Amino acid sequence: MAQSRTPETANTASLPQTPPAQTQDSQPGHEAPMTPAPVVIRDTYRGSGKLSGRVALITGGDSGIGRAVAIHFAREGADVAIVYLDEHEDAQETLKMIEAEGRRGVLIAGDIGDIEVCRAAVQRTVAELGGLNVLVNNAAEQHPQKDLVDITPEQLERTFRTNIFAMFYLTQAALAHLSRGDAIINTTSVTAYKGSPHLLDYSSTKGAIVAFTRSLSGNLAGRGVRVNAVAPGPIWTPLIPSTFDSEHVDEFGADTPLGRVGQPADVAPAFVFLASEDSAYISGQVIHPNGGDIVNS
Repeated sequence: MAQSRTPETANTASLPQTPPAQTQDSQPGHEAPMTPAPVVIRDTYRGSGKLSGRVALITGGDSGIGRAVAIHFAREGADVAIVYLDEHEDAQETLKMIEAEGRRGVLIAGDIGDIEVCRAAVQRTVAELGGLNVLVNNAAEQHPQKDLVDITPEQLERTFRTNIFAMFYLTQAALAHLSRGDAIINTTSVTAYKGSPHLLDYSSTKGAIVAFTRSLSGNLAGRGVRVNAVAPGPIWTPLIPSTFDSEHVDEFGADTPLGRVGQPADVAPAFVFLASEDSAYISGQVIHPNGGDIVNS
């Protein structure tokens, strides 16, 4: 019998330790056909107004970790704009979840590898939601290759343009609207610390994000804008079945110390913490929801 498609589950223990074999034909993938559905927020999660009156812009907010962050932010009182490539069905579902929390949402479709798309996304967020307080640079793509020589110049540039160039573009556009007490949160990866033999270009961008986070935190410290990052381990998002073959998907997450794949709901509370006043004395740091791997960061 198929797992319920509801995005809210009382706890992650009710799900399989690893997902069943499945694939998707195109990146960045779609959440609707995934089985079981990723858990984007636990029904036991209670908002407490940590982000009341705040406005957030989240890239890759249509599904996966980005969707989970959007819903957690909304439950904490924020209005949320999400940027996504072309996954319109997923984006509409995320918007419904934001609005179900009593908050406003804005959907912005476009390729963040284009600087003009990034500038327009910030402008629309400010125009439609009245400002910008939290920028979440989350969107990414990955393309496994067994050998370094198989990474084409086109793939290399594309991966860097989406995963790290876009962070520069969006942050540059956002800075005019961020004030003391506001926050920037970047999504890096456990691969930045452990490496990945088959994701050479992807893991390189994730290492660049760590350096970008640390450097930008110092650059903006005098302005009172905090910059931190989250480095997830294996998390059940559309990027996984759209990247790997079914055999890899079937084993995904099994090699973590906790022995299971992570869910977006396991990651999103870290973003809430870094966006809120609870982390007012934290900048330039990385949180590691990775299933127990020690990466000595």
